[in-house]
Amino acid sequence: MKRLGFLLILVVFSAVSFATIKVGLFVPLTGIGADDGLSALHGAQLAVDYINSHGGVLGDKIELLQYDDQTDPKQAVTLAYKMVQKDRVVAVVSGSYSGPTRAAASIYQRLRTPMISAYAVHPDITKAGDFIFRVGTLATVQGRAGAHLAVEKLGAKKIAVLIMDNDFGVSLAKAFKSEAIKLGAKIVYEAKFSVGEKDFRTVLSELKKTEPDVIYATGYYFNASKIVTQAKELGIYQTIIGQEGYDSPLFIELSKNHAANGTVITTDLDRDSEKPVVKWFIKEYEKKYGRPADMVAASTFDAMMILKKAIELAGKADRMAIKKALPLVGGEDFVTGFKKFTSSREAVREVVCQVILNDSFHRLCVISDPSIITPGR
Repeated sequence: MKRLGFLLILVVFSAVSFATIKVGLFVPLTGIGADDGLSALHGAQLAVDYINSHGGVLGDKIELLQYDDQTDPKQAVTLAYKMVQKDRVVAVVSGSYSGPTRAAASIYQRLRTPMISAYAVHPDITKAGDFIFRVGTLATVQGRAGAHLAVEKLGAKKIAVLIMDNDFGVSLAKAFKSEAIKLGAKIVYEAKFSVGEKDFRTVLSELKKTEPDVIYATGYYFNASKIVTQAKELGIYQTIIGQEGYDSPLFIELSKNHAANGTVITTDLDRDSEKPVVKWFIKEYEKKYGRPADMVAASTFDAMMILKKAIELAGKADRMAIKKALPLVGGEDFVTGFKKFTSSREAVREVVCQVILNDSFHRLCVISDPSIITPGR
């Protein structure tokens, strides 16, 4: 009987010792967003490894359940039902683009499960409801900051705009144009292009005739590398302003003849930061994964760390408790400079402007004016 009692105690102790908190993650590991998806996955894994190696959360370890949304909104919806109803996750992080994230957000809201968008920018994501939060910079804020960069920092009076025709590109361009016009600039050229477009020579040739001071071009790293390369080939040397979609080492690698140099972007990762957490993240990420860290990885890392803090504040890994605790998370110890959530569950943070020099990202300036960076203004 004593031996049986000992075994029962051992079983109970083992069950307690190996308890886990299930957290879901959806990222695009196939499709056009595959490289960004890999960065997001690595960022999340680095956070979970750090958390679990430092005592876990409330004594339990995080179990990361990761799925490929294939850069497809329909797949993201399917995964939402699976993670909540079958896997029983307590919360989910989106490491995906605006399209899949926006589609899935309404499902997580309906199923009353907290979702944190790591870097997707579309304004409608958080409008899905009070279970949906965003760690990355809202399109309205990033576009507005881009306009101040163009007009006030770079002195632009005439601006050409190239717009990638999807949630990401359209929402950023809309905010940029509105603010640039308010600041006194004139939009002298505008054109849309599909996500898969590879030849920009025709629109760039037309754009060149308008003699803009700067070019604001929304896009991902694979679009951007072709835009800057073909612009240089056509003798267009005006500054091209991009956004976080350019924030990938592949943008520099895919741009021919060092054409990325001189490009300026708005983003969430400051490579020149003196903050210990940023230095640690950049060094540890490259050491572990053999590639430089980017904004996508940093934002997904922060999303996981914010979720961890919310669970600690809640005192339990419960969906409703986590949802109530997330607005209480704040501080200065996040890689991307996240400070807090607004009442509409948007991130408050400075916008970092990086310039590519000698084939690497460097800080150009930081936009911190509350009237620019505050969501909902």
